[in-house]
Amino acid sequence: MRLWSIHPKYLDCKGLVALWRESLLAKKVLQDRTRGYKNHPQLIRFRRQSSPLTSINIYLKEILKEAKNRGYSFDIKKTGPTMKRINKIPVTCGQIKFEFTHLLKKLKKRDRASWRLLKSTCRIKTHPLFKKVPGKIEEWEK
Repeated sequence: MRLWSIHPKYLDCKGLVALWRESLLAKKVLQDRTRGYKNHPQLIRFRRQSSPLTSINIYLKEILKEAKNRGYSFDIKKTGPTMKRINKIPVTCGQIKFEFTHLLKKLKKRDRASWRLLKSTCRIKTHPLFKKVPGKIEEWEK
């Protein structure tokens, strides 16, 4: 499971679809509706929030927004209620850089055109649920 901290706009088609499915699985885990992935480290930051389900729903809605921008038809009914204002989840600059580098390695193998477009990106945007803070790779990253 990879719940990217970087903005979904950077993901290729396969990456965005995978993120949608993995985020829906994460939501089920947070709802205690699955047996697997209960201790997955990617979920730590959502569990630390006062409303983990609201946080994952906000996360999903941004993926849905990116999918709509590309003409995909993900099911909006699979997202849930969100508040208009919620505290952003901190994510370290080191984590953002790690994830972007990880994505570039994937894209170099499966989508060279996307890789060429992104390889010289200097200022990496985060998913809107997150805010950058100084620091190295997150403790939960494997």
